[in-house]
Amino acid sequence: MQVYKFGGASVKDANGVKNIASVLQKVGYKNTLIVVSAMGKTTNALELVIKNYFENKSELQSAIQEIKKFHNEIILDLFPNEDHIVFKKVNTFFSELNQFLTSNKSPDYSFVYDQVIGFGELVSTTIISEYLNQINIANNWIDVRTHIKTDNYYRRANVNWSATQQLISSTFNRSVLNITQGFLGSDANNFTTTLGREGSDYTAAIYAYCLNAESVTIWKDVPGVLNADPRYFENAQLLNNISYREAIELAFYGASVIHPKTLQPLQGKEISLYVKSFLNPEANGTKIGKNTTLDPIIPCFIVKKNQVLISLSSLDFSYIVEENISEIFSLLHQYKMKVDVIQNSAISFSVCIENNYNNLDSLLHHLKSKFKVVCHQNASLYTIRHYNDLAINKIETDKTVLLKQLTPETVQIVTV
Repeated sequence: MQVYKFGGASVKDANGVKNIASVLQKVGYKNTLIVVSAMGKTTNALELVIKNYFENKSELQSAIQEIKKFHNEIILDLFPNEDHIVFKKVNTFFSELNQFLTSNKSPDYSFVYDQVIGFGELVSTTIISEYLNQINIANNWIDVRTHIKTDNYYRRANVNWSATQQLISSTFNRSVLNITQGFLGSDANNFTTTLGREGSDYTAAIYAYCLNAESVTIWKDVPGVLNADPRYFENAQLLNNISYREAIELAFYGASVIHPKTLQPLQGKEISLYVKSFLNPEANGTKIGKNTTLDPIIPCFIVKKNQVLISLSSLDFSYIVEENISEIFSLLHQYKMKVDVIQNSAISFSVCIENNYNNLDSLLHHLKSKFKVVCHQNASLYTIRHYNDLAINKIETDKTVLLKQLTPETVQIVTV
């Protein structure tokens, strides 16, 4: 088995869908599963639907119609026969979306988010599956929610590996080309769950692990894994080979090419991961595997925007020790803050976090009852693996450094 994952950029329009077919024809699709994300910026558009559902009901239907129009334009470009079943299937999904928004009684934002956001992947895979069938690439469409079972930690669900393994092993048909959705799962009550943003890579790894696949290939609009995000850094270079360990380090620090959870299941069964360009599918790309050294060995830059740096100090100049730190982390967990960097001294403690659940004000209110608090919002966290002085100077020039932390292989710098 081989597992291919195509992200939203690869299917942003009709030509992108046609290019998937071209990639399959060039590299082969025997014993293959395709995992696909939502088309283009559909996930962002569905997030606006969710926002309107809670805050601006008058704009709700308009936001949904924009998404429907976007997909209908792609369908019309791909299917000359307007009686094709794909039109009915896609309309059914939009009817289900409207039905949920009309009947839902839950005020839980995260629950609503997961029930709505997954329609992007369901629609994209339906369109692609029907197009491949139309051009005689026979395939089997799978609803991933019937395979990947999770808990009900909505927006960042945890996989129930035993249930998932059993379902995939007992129902997966290896004899045909299969296509399914990334990012999604379902809980014990069959409500939709999501694996976190960029979770489609993780979906591919879950299937690869359960199917004992030979490899996973992530198809991107870049040549492979680069040493820096070209949106933020000039002259980014291709990394030809990366070890699992190095890739896990890069993913942990926020490298956008690879989802942080993707690599663990692949490493467990020594399944190779390739990152290749869907624009040049026959190029080598990047290989991530066992007993592989970083090639070339150069500084690797990662940046996370919209960070929050909180600096705490004791009100009475007493030491911040285990008891205080334990309480701080309990609050960070309570308010669902993702921690990226910590640094402490005798009477101070700094933490760089991601306010994904918009609980910052509540957290700060709680912390101010026991600590002196300084908060910097809209900060940027830069991480450099295999740094040198030139690389550090490149980051610090013309910026205010709020926090800096070095280990032998990695430096992290928080700036505004």
